[in-house]
Amino acid sequence: MKTKLKNNMKAKSMKARLNKYLIAAVVLSGSLFALTFKASAQGTPVKNIVLVHGAFADGSGFQAVYNILTKKGYNVTVVQNPLTSLKDDVDAANRILDKQDGPTVLVGHSYGGTVITEAGNNSKVVALVYIAAFAPDKGENTIKWVQSAPPAPENGILPPDDKGFVYYDKAKFHGGFAGDLSQAEADFMFASQGPTSVQCFITPITEAAWKTKPSYGIVATEDKSIVPDVERTMYKRAGAKITEVKGSHVIFISQPEAVAKVIIEAANSVK
Repeated sequence: MKTKLKNNMKAKSMKARLNKYLIAAVVLSGSLFALTFKASAQGTPVKNIVLVHGAFADGSGFQAVYNILTKKGYNVTVVQNPLTSLKDDVDAANRILDKQDGPTVLVGHSYGGTVITEAGNNSKVVALVYIAAFAPDKGENTIKWVQSAPPAPENGILPPDDKGFVYYDKAKFHGGFAGDLSQAEADFMFASQGPTSVQCFITPITEAAWKTKPSYGIVATEDKSIVPDVERTMYKRAGAKITEVKGSHVIFISQPEAVAKVIIEAANSVK
C-alpha cells in the first residue's frame, strides 16, 4: 500500500514537472514567434503607394510615375479628387486608403499636399511625400501659404468666379504651371483641368499628419505656381527630408524618375 502510494506521488510529481516544462515551452515558443513576426514585419518593405493630384490637374498626370513604380513591384493607386471641398477630397483619399492591404506611402502634389496633410492621419499611412506641395499646420489653410510670398509674374491663378470656382489663366498656363513640358502637353493639361472650389483653399487643416509621420518634400526649383522658398519653409517646419529637383510645378510629369526615387526612398525608410 505504501509502495503504491509512493509510486502515485512520484507519478504526480513527474506529471507536474512535465506540465511545467510544457507550459514553459509554449511560452518560449510564443515569445520566439512574436519576436520573429515583429522582425519580419519590420523588415517588410512598404509596397502600397497612393498618389493625390492637386488643383488645375487630374490623376492622369501621374502616369509616368505610376509606370516606374509598378515596374518595381509597387501597388499604386491614383486618387481622383472631386475638387469640390477639402473634406470631399480628403474623403476621396480615405476611401482609397481604407482599401489598401497594409502600410501605405501617401503622396501629394501642390494642393494635394494639403489633402494628404489631413488624410495622412489615416492609420494605413506610414509616410508622406510632398511634391511641390503645400504642407499646412493645424488651423492653417492653403490660401495662407499662397499669399505668404509675392507670386511669380508667370503665375496664372485667377480669382474665384461667380460660382465660387477657381481656374488657371489659359494665357499663363504653359509658363506658369508647366514650363518644362511641350506646348501641346500644356494645352492638354489646361483643357482637362478640373474646376476647383475656393472651399478647397480656404478650409483649415484639423490635424497635420506630418507631426506624427515621417515626411519627404520635393522642391521644384523652377516652380512659378508655388514660390520655391515657400515650399522649403513648409518642409523645414514639417521636419521633412528635402530633395530639390530642377523643374516646373509639374515635376511629377517632367521629372518622373526623380520623383519616383523619393517615393521609393520613403517606402524603404519606414521602420
